[in-house]
Amino acid sequence: MGDILSQSEIDELLKALNAGEIDVNQIKTTEKEKKIRNYDFRRPSKFAKDHLRTLNIIHEDYARYVNNYLTAYLRTRVNVEVISVEEISYYEFSNSIANLSVLAIVEFIPLNGFILFEMNPSIAFALIDRILGGKGISLEKIRGFTEIELSIIERIMNQMLGLLREPWENVVSLKPRLDRIETNSQFAQIISPNEMVALVTLDTRVGDVKGMMNICIPHLVVRPVLPKLSTKFWFSSFEKEVSFDVVKDIERKIEYTSVPLKAILGKTHITVGDFLELQEGDVIMLDTPVNSDISLMVGNIHKFNGKPGVRKNRMCIRVTEIVRKEDDEA
Repeated sequence: MGDILSQSEIDELLKALNAGEIDVNQIKTTEKEKKIRNYDFRRPSKFAKDHLRTLNIIHEDYARYVNNYLTAYLRTRVNVEVISVEEISYYEFSNSIANLSVLAIVEFIPLNGFILFEMNPSIAFALIDRILGGKGISLEKIRGFTEIELSIIERIMNQMLGLLREPWENVVSLKPRLDRIETNSQFAQIISPNEMVALVTLDTRVGDVKGMMNICIPHLVVRPVLPKLSTKFWFSSFEKEVSFDVVKDIERKIEYTSVPLKAILGKTHITVGDFLELQEGDVIMLDTPVNSDISLMVGNIHKFNGKPGVRKNRMCIRVTEIVRKEDDEA
């Protein structure tokens, strides 16, 4: 539909027609001309907006799973969120990869082909530093990875790939398998450079370190399940009730989850000099009276008080008081 003319523009047009300045046949010919839309054959559009929107929903769920996993595993502040989902050529993506990067080549079972999971080296070094007991800081000057560091990254990557299963379950029952990890993009050519891919960009923060993670999904890999990537199909299959068996399975897994439990007999302070002079038979005075309760810690939380004793020739603790109830925390 053309632009709507104002009254003054209509008056000017009528004056021009009456004066013969504009030919009516010329106006009709102009109206019959078809509008031509440019099409780039080097970048054919293979993902509809609906597909990209569904991929965004899937990976927003995935980002939450990764965020929860890394926060619990590293015991530090981690934030992962989806920045964008866009369609580009694989050539554009491979050219944007830094000379040194973590490139996980993943077999997207049961679909045929591979996807590429790229992690910024600053994030990789922050993860390694945190796992090895550091504060989770990256290197000031990025260097190559050692075999031990690559082994650590491979273990983390396997866990993160396993988290892809649940977000994708409404589309396909995924069983992603890590094929190998490369640090040079020249050795990570999984498809033809001209093929189109969906690029999912995740903004990642580990402590104070910020970087990007990218998931490159080729069109050829997900082509068999593209009809299921429509938002109409997604929401129709997404709204389902959680079965009783699923609830019981979750309860059973939580019930058998191991948690560390330790008893604090008492505390005291001594000088380094006294510590160095300790000999067998010396007595260290604690701040806990003999008849008083001792603290029971679940992880680092003071949950119970109890009294030490012996039962069946084994040292034990009898719980005398619940210090912190879950109901009180809510």
